This record gives sequence, C-alpha cells and structure tokens, in this order.
Amino acid sequence: MLIRSWDAGTEAEWREWLAGRDFGLLAANGPAGGGPVLVPTHFLLDADRGEIVLHLAAANPLFAAIRSDPAVTLAVTDDYAFAPGYWRTGTPTSHYASVHFRCRAEVVEDPAGKAEILNRQLAHFQPETPQTRVTPGAEPFGPQLSGIRGLRLTIQQVRAKFKYDDKLPAAEQAAQADRLAERGAPGDQGTREQLLRRNARRTGGCPAD
Repeated sequence: MLIRSWDAGTEAEWREWLAGRDFGLLAANGPAGGGPVLVPTHFLLDADRGEIVLHLAAANPLFAAIRSDPAVTLAVTDDYAFAPGYWRTGTPTSHYASVHFRCRAEVVEDPAGKAEILNRQLAHFQPETPQTRVTPGAEPFGPQLSGIRGLRLTIQQVRAKFKYDDKLPAAEQAAQADRLAERGAPGDQGTREQLLRRNARRTGGCPAD
C-alpha cells in the first residue's frame, strides 16, 4: 500500500478508528505460482499486547500456507467512496481508510489455547452472554474444539493510511463533504466523517456535523 506523507495515519488515529472495527482480510503467502491465500475474518486486536487473535476452521487452506511461511498481513479497510473529478481538480479519486498489520502467525492447536482465544473473542463479540464460555472437554463447545485452529498474530509493523485529500487546500477538501452529504450513497456518510475529521485537524477546528 502506497502511503504519501499527507495520507499517513498516526498510532492514536488508527487505534481510535479500529475501536469499532473487527473484520478484515488476512493474507498469507501461498505455494509458488499459486498466489496469496486470502481469508475474510473477524479478529480481536489487543494493541497494547501487540497481538491479534482469531480462529478458523481446521480445514482452512490458510494453515498450510502459514506452516510454510508464518509471515501474514491483516488489512482492515472502510469509510471508502468514489470522488468524481468534477468534485475536486478534474481527476477522480478514491477516499478510504486502511490499516495493515504485518505479523508473524502462530497456529494454536492445543485445546486450552484454543479455548482461551475463543473465550476472549466471546467476551468481545458476545458480552451480553458472559455465561457462554468454552471449556476443553465440556459440553456444549468443548468437544467441537477439534474442528478449529486458533491463530495468534504477533504484530511486527502497522501501516495506516487515511486518504481524504489532505494534499488539497483545506477549503477544497471541506467542500467535498457537502458533495458526499448531497449524494448519500452507501459509504458516503462514513467517508464524510473521516474527511471532516482530517480537515479539522489541519485547520484547528472541530469536525462539522
């Protein structure tokens, strides 16, 4: 992913943006000539611990790829929209936010380790049922642990891009927010919020509604 100086996101910025996002695309190196292995997946980020955990079906081809090469990348992309050329300076573009985690993956196969990952995910994704937890060997979920594998991703590098025309004059950048509000297509509201947030950071103001 190409990141220009004006598009680069700070650690505080990507942490805040990811606070409400937990679904991404996990990529591993496939066999020679076979291309990468890509898996859309939910995940649990613990930025303070420098790790990401998730689980997949044991038959997922990602595991064979990881055993050959544990280097993986998890990408999260959202708040995207197309900006026509007549909105800006005659050249169309795409607005989006994207955070890439370059990681080293560890496959977790022991029942206790898999249960620990599942319970962390349940606490995050299903907090309304704290009584639902996984215990190895215990019904109802313990006997099903053999059908999954856990993944623990140790974060080695984070690359964050917030592409919202920060290279344009601030007034021209802000004017696109009105265009997005008028169009109201899927994705436009989130894009508008990010564009206004970035604009306010440049101008020292507060993001407009």
